[in-house]
Amino acid sequence: MGRHLARPDGLQKPEERSTVKHTAQESHAVAAAQATPRFDMYACIHKAMRALMADTLVAVGRMDPQDPQEMAAVGERVLELLDFCNSHLEHENTFVHTAIEARAPGASARIAHEHDDHAAHIFSLKQTVAALCASESGGAPKLAQDLYLALTLFVAENFQHMHMEETAHNAVLWARYTDAELVDIHNALVASIPPAEMMFCLRWLVPAMNPAERAAMLGDMQAHAPAPAFAAALDVVQPHLSQADWAKLSRALGLPPVAGLVTA
Repeated sequence: MGRHLARPDGLQKPEERSTVKHTAQESHAVAAAQATPRFDMYACIHKAMRALMADTLVAVGRMDPQDPQEMAAVGERVLELLDFCNSHLEHENTFVHTAIEARAPGASARIAHEHDDHAAHIFSLKQTVAALCASESGGAPKLAQDLYLALTLFVAENFQHMHMEETAHNAVLWARYTDAELVDIHNALVASIPPAEMMFCLRWLVPAMNPAERAAMLGDMQAHAPAPAFAAALDVVQPHLSQADWAKLSRALGLPPVAGLVTA
């Protein structure tokens, strides 16, 4: 995640962001992945990131700047998003970029630079949230709009950035690592996440997945995690799944067909 600085508005032209140059080795790996899907450690977590960012942005856009309690609640949601983004980039720097640099020195430089810029943007957004929550009612509407516009650009930039990781970085990884090696890297990353952060992640991760991805991830958890941890995970995600999605998941996991809760 991060910012592209090629234009004053921070956004790349369409032709710039759609062009990813691969080495011959990477192009072959991408072609092979299209024929036989490879392990993609970015796919599901990025679905969660996109869902969380979009939901938070909508909340800021419809927030009542004349209601201090609502502003405080929405401000807290923005801070949760920013903290999660900061942890996410640290995880990628520590595990994914280290793996890339080990076998393709320099290949993570562009994204690493964007991560640095992303951290600065997070700091700026936190200051904007603090100013909004401390503001008097007369100045709140302007500060709320400032936050909305800044967060809009942050989300747009990160959507571009995640696409680059899912294309350019995956090409590098697929060309130089086996799926078994990539799974080991991913598992080490997941094992480093504290329990509270993991539960927050699951709340956004599982509902954003498609049914097959959902069943695969929770099936693996069912097989390997302690029963209380698995039950806690289900408790976190069930309220955010439709009845149809919960029924599909229950069947896949061999659970009793208890109706789920429908949420907006």
